[in-house]
Amino acid sequence: MSLFDGDVWTSKVFTGTWTSARGGDAPVVSPATGAEIGRIGSADATDVAEAAAVAAKAQRAWAAAPFAERAAVLRRAGALFEEYGDEVAGWLGREAGSAPGKAGFEAHLAVTEAYECAALASQPAGEVLRSAKPRLSLARRVPVGVVGVIAPFNFPLILAMRSVAPALALGNAVVLKPDPRTAVSGGAVIAEVLRRAGLPEGVLHVLPGGAAAGVALVEAPEVRVISFTGSTAAGRKVGEAAGRHLKRAHLELGGNSPLIVLADADVQRAASVGAWGSFLHQGQICMTTGRHLVHESIADAYVEALAAKAEALRVGDPESGEVALGPIIDAGQRDKIHSLVTRSVEAGARLAAGGTYEGLFYRPTVLDGVTVDTPAFAEEVFGPVAPVIRFSTLEEAAEIASSSDYGLSLGILTANPMRGYELAERIPSGIVHINDQTVDDESVAPFGGVGDSGTGSRFGGTTANIEAFTETQWVTMQAEIERYPF
Repeated sequence: MSLFDGDVWTSKVFTGTWTSARGGDAPVVSPATGAEIGRIGSADATDVAEAAAVAAKAQRAWAAAPFAERAAVLRRAGALFEEYGDEVAGWLGREAGSAPGKAGFEAHLAVTEAYECAALASQPAGEVLRSAKPRLSLARRVPVGVVGVIAPFNFPLILAMRSVAPALALGNAVVLKPDPRTAVSGGAVIAEVLRRAGLPEGVLHVLPGGAAAGVALVEAPEVRVISFTGSTAAGRKVGEAAGRHLKRAHLELGGNSPLIVLADADVQRAASVGAWGSFLHQGQICMTTGRHLVHESIADAYVEALAAKAEALRVGDPESGEVALGPIIDAGQRDKIHSLVTRSVEAGARLAAGGTYEGLFYRPTVLDGVTVDTPAFAEEVFGPVAPVIRFSTLEEAAEIASSSDYGLSLGILTANPMRGYELAERIPSGIVHINDQTVDDESVAPFGGVGDSGTGSRFGGTTANIEAFTETQWVTMQAEIERYPF
């Protein structure tokens, strides 16, 4: 059996049912082969405006439903993600260029997200406050109404689900705009799972589209919260527009995350950690290890080991068999990666591995001898590139790691975890991993960055999700009508 009955989503968008969009349709393209593997609906600004209005009406009944009903929908969604996990992973491979391991991992994350958010529906909705008057005083959490979600191409399923699922659990309606390059795995899959799980019609809308659709989503008066994951440049525009309309914007943006390898770290294990952090999913992850800071006493051995791992990794079509890396999402992104590598070598970096490509398949690359000014070290690469810089003291390591405007994730490898923790205290970062690489996410943990990486931990975990997708309402109640001297 298949998750999709026939061509249910072909040339369609989801508004509670599968329907045609005013914006027409767009091709679904495999980055590995360049072949068109389907067509998906493409929403325009009018589609988005109408969906927001419908969602606002549907949300009232959804918010009024017993929490057990919302939880049951999400539990059924989790079971469906489990049942169709292989099919979902297949779409992540074909459409997002995900290698089998990454695709399976992401498909499983959708399961855990659905189940965790089913439990979120029954969490306490507020607290009892003290009051100077003889009355009951409460601060309670109420749904914001309609949440707009704009999700990216790299982890399209989970980076949509981590906002869609908690928003629904807490009684909101959702309008999701997935990246048009991954509109099936990041949109149609979610729509069909939740439709089959019994989500009432109109509570979820999935509208792939271009920039005009995104602008319309931010501007729609019914949408009170925007959850955006994407580049820092695009996030600034979303945040500015949301501010003009007095809306909250939760922004999870770019990163250039450092991995610091101290002198006492095991070199071979450190190189394995570093390779995973930089090369997983072709480096197309906001948390990717973008900067390797290695103590000078072990740097030569580390570079040699990291380059050996890079050379040994298989790159190819995820559907052709077990490969470690798939394709870059498109030619524009590939060319940006190669430009950064080329300019870095021209600036004096040494190419220790990689630096070449065939089509959209970019070899995992190691750059040695970089400085803080080397392009691939100073800028977010968003590709499978590991720039290595040497340091001599902990003070120097902290200074180099803190030199970026980004502050998403930090990894520190050392035989002395407490020394690593003390070092982390000196480096601004939303996430810290001692003795692990920078790429990690769990549905039970808050996630987000500081500086140019976004507006803090707005996703994941009970507290962060409740803060993100509800409003605080103050309520008082007393036995008799209050008396005043007027």
